Amino acid sequence: MKKIIIALTAVSVILMTAGCSKKEAKKTETAAAQPAQVFTMQIGHAQPTDNPRHISLEAFKKIVEEKTNGGIKVEIYPAGQLGTEKEMLEQTCSGVIQGFRGGQFDFLPKLLIFSLPFLCENSEQVTRLMNSQFAKDVCVDSQKDGAIILGLGDAGGFRQFSNNKHPIKKPSDLKGLKMRTNGMDTIDKTFKALGASTVSIPYNDLYMALKTGVADGQENPWVNVQGMKFYEVQKYFTAINYQFHPDPFYVNLTWFNSLPDNYKQILRDATDEMFKVNNEAIANNQQAALDIIKKNSNVYELTPGERDAFKKAVEIVYDQYVKEGRLTQAELDKMRAIVAGKEN
Repeated sequence: MKKIIIALTAVSVILMTAGCSKKEAKKTETAAAQPAQVFTMQIGHAQPTDNPRHISLEAFKKIVEEKTNGGIKVEIYPAGQLGTEKEMLEQTCSGVIQGFRGGQFDFLPKLLIFSLPFLCENSEQVTRLMNSQFAKDVCVDSQKDGAIILGLGDAGGFRQFSNNKHPIKKPSDLKGLKMRTNGMDTIDKTFKALGASTVSIPYNDLYMALKTGVADGQENPWVNVQGMKFYEVQKYFTAINYQFHPDPFYVNLTWFNSLPDNYKQILRDATDEMFKVNNEAIANNQQAALDIIKKNSNVYELTPGERDAFKKAVEIVYDQYVKEGRLTQAELDKMRAIVAGKEN
């Protein structure tokens, strides 16, 4: 009997010791997982919080903070809280903030080639082009100004025309209109090829500029129009799908290089996931946005033949880009092959 009691006691001690060992091991594992240093990543953008850009940045934040176990803390500043898009890009390059998303190409004008009119016909073609090695090679030059582009996405879907004067159904309907641009050369050239004049207005000032007549019209994707309520100050919209804008994710190069290698890879992977969320949000929100716009203004949908007339009228923009040396014919052929699915 004594032997049995002694044996049971020994087993109990072993089990208790094992349990304690597991608890200690778990504590040690948890302690080891805590980051030795926490990096703060402040990201600015110009869109409201219901826009696909902000929605996808929230997904980026969640992924990064979970994968680094809090080693990178992401702070997002939407709706131009940190300034204009140009100012936020400058802040990112200088290191005042660590990241910026938006269609600002002052430091890398080569990105403008992706916004040539009628380059892509659908979102699949846009994604194919933005994920291509050709696009990645174009982005490398941003590093000379202090920012690395971790990825390119779609800035909100295909862009449409609107104005307060009359419906736009043919190219000549733009003659004499004063159309707002964000300063992008391809937009300026496109409108001028169609006979309109242009005025550059920051995105966050556009609503009031349209309301007061500083500009007669503008161009933006449906999700942007709905999010910024431009339909309140614009009477006529034309569904033309004439252009998309690349959406570069700029990150301060010095800050990025200071990160551990595994954190760098986490940021790259999270960027890929972010743009997938972005594309899904655009697809999900686009029709809902258009439905709201239709309830509050006039929307004209071009026939294929009417749209072809606009495409023909702006062919001169491609000629200008090649002539000015902004784009070689070989690069244009390469982009068109990627868009058509003939090259990667």
